[in-house]
Amino acid sequence: MAEKSAGKSGRVYMLDEIRGFAILCMVVYHAMFSLKYEFGVNVPIFFDDWFNIIRDIFAGAFIFISGIMCRYSHDNVRRGAKCFLLGMVITFIVPFFSSQIVFGILHMLGVSMMIYGLFSRGLEKIPAVVGFALSAVFAALTWNAPNGFLGFGGAFKWEFPAAAHEVGVLYPLGILPYEYFYSDYFPLMPWFFVFLAGSFAGYWFKNGSAPKMFYNSHARWLGAVGRATLWIYILHVPLIYGLFSLIFRN
Repeated sequence: MAEKSAGKSGRVYMLDEIRGFAILCMVVYHAMFSLKYEFGVNVPIFFDDWFNIIRDIFAGAFIFISGIMCRYSHDNVRRGAKCFLLGMVITFIVPFFSSQIVFGILHMLGVSMMIYGLFSRGLEKIPAVVGFALSAVFAALTWNAPNGFLGFGGAFKWEFPAAAHEVGVLYPLGILPYEYFYSDYFPLMPWFFVFLAGSFAGYWFKNGSAPKMFYNSHARWLGAVGRATLWIYILHVPLIYGLFSLIFRN
């Protein structure tokens, strides 16, 4: 039976459900990644080009919803600092189980929350529709930053100078050293702008003007998963590695 949120300050149940579905998809993707690169078991469909698009859609949905949630928080700087510190813990622990993560989704979300918290007074004065549109444009402009350039497809392209790649410490922005590969890599370009678009969309969700279906509960179990995404993210890598180790290394 569907539940309604308690007005403007109530929970937006469908966002929890979407976030829950997104984190489950992320767990599946990381499991397939671990199978291929840690245990030598190839699952071709998970590494086709079209599946990378699906991966980005679910990751983008998770990040977008995290931006929406910033509208509901009273201390985004503290939340962001905690999220970033958890990301750093993962940076030091994950190499024991899987490929190195130097700026994963927790790092990016933590920095994004802190930036939003520091500048929220100014950002919240920007009309939501204007902020959302500008964020979308900048997300599109910076989408290929990890590929070494800014631009809109064939219409405009500006490649980063070689010196930018050689600096070696600009990877949080999306500028990687040459021939480097990191798993679970979510640089600020373009993902911060996806997060920021969500924060502007959060205005409509918080004031109750989003479509009514978002305020109803459709799958309580999925909503529960969505409310536990942080713990799922932290625990799933060692659990996946441990399970696959039992199966493939005995």
